[in-house]
Amino acid sequence: MSLEVVPIEHIPSSYTVYLALFRDVQNAAFLHQQLLDRNAEFEYAFVDASVVISRRQLLSAVFKAVTTAVNDSLKTPNVHSEIVISLNPSNNIADSYRRFGITPSTKNLLVVKVTNSLESLTTPSRDSIRSHMTANIDGVSVPATDSNINATTDLAKVQKYYKLNSISWLEATKDEKTKRSELDTLVISSIALRGL
Repeated sequence: MSLEVVPIEHIPSSYTVYLALFRDVQNAAFLHQQLLDRNAEFEYAFVDASVVISRRQLLSAVFKAVTTAVNDSLKTPNVHSEIVISLNPSNNIADSYRRFGITPSTKNLLVVKVTNSLESLTTPSRDSIRSHMTANIDGVSVPATDSNINATTDLAKVQKYYKLNSISWLEATKDEKTKRSELDTLVISSIALRGL
């Protein structure tokens, strides 16, 4: 299983961010129910990969959520749910969960685990996190690279959720790579500007 430790600058060194991508997830309904039941063993940010255009987008939300946790100003129960709402360009929490979080029909799943060694006496190890994911997520683990994330992205959904449908210059861009890059920049700007 591919579980990456992602270094993120400007967050306290006590925080560790783990990232995994699963394709063809077969038990999304089970995982969704664990979140609804607030099962502490499933304290992860389960993000529907179809609405993520790049690692930068996801890691921008992770940075924003961890910064919010460090400043003790979470709007949700924990840093993992804060990651999901940080992806949304609006402040509607229920809308954030519905659009960006796992649903019973999610097929491709980005999983983020954030640990803080100062928060508890027993911080889970990388191996224990990997074992738990392997045992409980019924899907194909692939590296969370931009190319693998791009393969799962639904661009129409991303444009709809970030209200980028009517940008004529973006639609007129013929080069797919340039269009994705511009879209990525606009999405990250939306994340950064939310709440200002």
